[in-house]
Amino acid sequence: MPITPTEFIWMDGSLVKWEDAKIHVLTHSLHYGVGVFEGVRAYNTPKGAAIFRLKDHIQRLFDSAHIYGIEIPFKLEDLIEATKEVVRTNKLESAYIRPLVYLGYGEMGLNPLPCKVNVSIAAWPWGTYLGDEGVANGVKVKVSSWRRHDPNAMPGAAKATGMYANSALAKVEAIHAGYDECVLLNPQGFVSECTGENIFIVKNNVLISPPTSLGGALEGITQNTVFKLAQDLGHQVKESALVRTDLYCADEAFMTGTAAEVVPIKSVDDRMVGSGKPGDITKQIQKAFFSTVHGELEKYEDWLDFADGK
Repeated sequence: MPITPTEFIWMDGSLVKWEDAKIHVLTHSLHYGVGVFEGVRAYNTPKGAAIFRLKDHIQRLFDSAHIYGIEIPFKLEDLIEATKEVVRTNKLESAYIRPLVYLGYGEMGLNPLPCKVNVSIAAWPWGTYLGDEGVANGVKVKVSSWRRHDPNAMPGAAKATGMYANSALAKVEAIHAGYDECVLLNPQGFVSECTGENIFIVKNNVLISPPTSLGGALEGITQNTVFKLAQDLGHQVKESALVRTDLYCADEAFMTGTAAEVVPIKSVDDRMVGSGKPGDITKQIQKAFFSTVHGELEKYEDWLDFADGK
């Protein structure tokens, strides 16, 4: 999806003009993919722009960096405030936000330890990742021929830049085959996640998502949000290993992620899921999610950080 430029990007403690937010071509992370990032959204609410579960996202950024042995030269609270500043200074009512920790210019070679650590935070208006039609009516999915990483080869618990080459391969395969998205299996053949989303099925009124530790998937913040919302709606939720035929025979299925939000799945490998339309539970979850992020449900307001500090 095209990027709509805003005015400022936060880089290493200062706001710089969008067009001046540049790095050297010999930046270490550009060559070796060692870096960590987050995807965060801010939503328009009656109280102004609210960043959804900001502390949880920044904490995951620090956790990802820790896994890769990267020491972020800022405190968690510094990056929380910097994120608010970027949204506020760019006068954004809603936004997609991209914090990035990368290894900068000055060292080359596979040893990342001597490299300077840089941090940037950008924000811009960005629509629904899989399209409004996908959110409303569901998307077509295939099981990819590409497998998700073995967690002892690449740590799935970290949201690291280079790991997403795997997702890009799978995404291109899906698009070329005429699908909107795909599901990756782990090396043992169990369902892991989509290219950038966690996955849920509904079977006999129970919501099921693969355990991230078994599947090798990233532990999703939107996934965790859906667990809580579903339980509060009175639904049974559990983590359980899934195989591809569980997707075929599900009553409903949907995917979750910060960029994608909550998107129904209407078919997997050309097998219709349920009726082929968003199911009742999926629609309930969608409604609760969008009401939460737009500040319409007071009980979940603790998940909102307002850019203006209110």
